Formats: sequence, structure tokens, C-alpha cells
Amino acid sequence: MKIHPDVIGIDVSKMVLDVYEGRGGTWRQIGNDDKAIEAFVDGLAGLGVLVVLEATGLYDRKLRRALSAAGVRFTRVNPERARSFARATGLLAKTDKVDARMLAAFGTRLDCRLEPAPDPDREALNEANRRRDQLVAMRQQEKNRLADGSEGWQESIRRMIEAFDREIATCEATIRDLVRSRAELRRLEALLRSIPGIGPVAATTLLALMPELGRLSPKQIAALAGLAPFARDSGRFRGQRSILGGRKRVRDALYMGALAAIRHCPLCVPGVALWVGGREIVGSLVVVDREPAVIPARLQIPSLNS
Repeated sequence: MKIHPDVIGIDVSKMVLDVYEGRGGTWRQIGNDDKAIEAFVDGLAGLGVLVVLEATGLYDRKLRRALSAAGVRFTRVNPERARSFARATGLLAKTDKVDARMLAAFGTRLDCRLEPAPDPDREALNEANRRRDQLVAMRQQEKNRLADGSEGWQESIRRMIEAFDREIATCEATIRDLVRSRAELRRLEALLRSIPGIGPVAATTLLALMPELGRLSPKQIAALAGLAPFARDSGRFRGQRSILGGRKRVRDALYMGALAAIRHCPLCVPGVALWVGGREIVGSLVVVDREPAVIPARLQIPSLNS
């Protein structure tokens, strides 16, 4: 498989980065730490290369920041999409070294959307929102234990719940401060909060996990959220349209917002007329879920990174 000399594929793991360079067809492994990444990226500055890496959440954050600071073009690829590309090219083996070369081939064969420069405020908001979700989940576990636990441990469980309440309140205060510190974030939050059913948690979740709001079309935003219906047709067969993939945490927040909107303002919400029987309820909620995600895109909000 021929790989363009200006494309570099990087397989990211917690401890190391496997690097395949199209120029020379060489492979090497470096540490996933600030010092090793800085030395590696310094060697790329001014070469005009494209770096292709899998999206791995926190593990690729140091690399993304270093590439952006050095002005090196890079793109992040959905791991499922990368694996599908490998299978399509007949590459069935899976090792870190093989994956690095496959990512370089991916960047050679397909058009890749370049990643915008990391937004420190957005990343801080994402981290605070994720920490709040973790604390809420742990608090719910303690509440479940309170209902099922023995009398001797009730007080201990209540103390833990109170501690979680305090930590959650601290996270929420941090989130509010982060949103108020940026005029663009305040404006977008106000728009989201104006949509029926969207409260502070759903709004900040969208701000943290959907940075594409205002930059992509309504259909693209719905697909990123996992709320776009995809066709399943073949020949004379016409399958039922269904949603697929997307960002689960965004869908969860929109689902709760859709329930609140239907319960408190059913006439304000499009799609409620579909509320007939079990399956239709689900279909109706998908329609309602989609609206808070696509309304900002329809209004053509300026990019928060502009």
C-alpha cells in the first residue's frame, strides 16, 4: 500500500506513541509524555506534513496541544472508522505498529478534516462536566445502597451522599464560572436555555461535548449527536430508518430535556403528535431530541474558535 511521504500515522496508547512516517517508510516508538512529544514535534515544524491519529480522549491531549502549538496539521479519526478502513483494504491483523501504518494510509487515501486549534476554555469545561457526571453517578450508587443497606451503615451512607452533594456543587460553580468567562459561551448557553426542556446541565453538556455547534449544518450536527435517521434500503426492500452511533452523553442529556419538554410544554415541542403507542413514543422522542442540537446550527452561530 503506497503512502504519501508527507503523511504520518500515529497510534496512541496511554504510555507510548507508535509513529509511522510515510517519508522513508519508517516506524518508531516514543513515550507519551511532554518531553518526548516536544522533541518529536519540533522535528516536524516547517515540513508541511499531515499527522493522522486515532481519537483516544485524554491519551492524545498532549500530542494535540503540541502539534497545534507547532503549527503542524493533524486530524483525529474515529477508531471505528479507522478499523473499517483497515478491513476494507484487507488488513486484518491488529497491532500498534500495523495500526500506525494503517492510519498513514488512511490519510493518504481519504480526505481528512483538519482539527481546529484546541480551546483551553472548552477543554476545561469538558473536564469539569465529566467530573460532575462521575460524582453524580457515584452519588446515585450511594443512594441505591441507602435504600438496600443495613441499619448499621445508614449514617455512613448519608455522610457520603452529603460529601458528594458538596463536590457536585463545587463542580457546578466551576462550570458556571467557565461559561461566564467567555462572551461566546454565555451567548450560546442563553440560546440553548431558550429551547423548551433544556436546563443548565443539558446546556453545559452541549457546550462541552459539541464544539461543532455553529460550524456544521443541522444534519451534520444531528449525525454527530447520534440522532440522524439512516436509511436501510436494498433493492425493493425498504427498511425502517434508525439512528446510529454518535455521542452517547449528548444523547442522554437531550433525552432528559425531551422528556421535560413533553411533560411541561407538549404544545411547544415538534414531533409530539407522533405519540401513539410504544414504538411511536421512541420515534417522537428522537425527533424532539434532535431539535436542541440542530436549532443553534440553523441560526448559524459564529464559531466559538473564531
